[in-house]
Amino acid sequence: MVAPDRDRSGISAAITLAEPLRVRETDRSDVFEVVSGTPTDCVYVGINHVMKDNPPDLVLSGINPGPNLGWDVLYSGTVAGAREGVLQGITSVAFSLMPGPEMPYDEVKSWVSHVIERVIAEPPPPYVCINVNIPNPRKGALKGLEVTQLGQRFYSKDMTVRHDPRGNEYLWIGGSNVHMPDIPGSDCNAIRAGMVSVTPLACNVTCNESLSEMQHWTHSNKE
Repeated sequence: MVAPDRDRSGISAAITLAEPLRVRETDRSDVFEVVSGTPTDCVYVGINHVMKDNPPDLVLSGINPGPNLGWDVLYSGTVAGAREGVLQGITSVAFSLMPGPEMPYDEVKSWVSHVIERVIAEPPPPYVCINVNIPNPRKGALKGLEVTQLGQRFYSKDMTVRHDPRGNEYLWIGGSNVHMPDIPGSDCNAIRAGMVSVTPLACNVTCNESLSEMQHWTHSNKE
């Protein structure tokens, strides 16, 4: 296990290029902390440094304590960890557990194992990672598993303005109210229905529809 030394939520796929990283071994010989590192750093360092002589068969990112649904995947460090894994040529899965009165990770082990078994038996294509969201079992029994597309998840545009002891203004951003439109077949709908959501995510984010519609932009400079 290779992990950041602090919470890196919302850092997306940031990678550290302009300053050094330190890898610190913990009390457990199989657990390492990447000081000041991001989830992407951790996967990169784990594959190419910590395990360089015996690279992993799978990269598992998470379990994140909270959802990574819909457009959350654009911000998510957890999903970015899985994405970096497939960019390094290794099958990768990101796991997230929905919040609740408790975060009973032990109670969802069977679902995590089931997904891992399916991924091993039927690996996704190159440069495709798997994003898994699991309902919190303390909010109701899990009803099954559904393969989904990304939904949409809108946060309220909260902006808290405060002042430090010197009178200088600072901001806290991040909406507390969330709206998820009803989109059949989406990860958001699956979670609402008590289903484990499994979504394949491609690293290639080219919009092919726009690509064809924009071909008339093409021109060449000729003497």
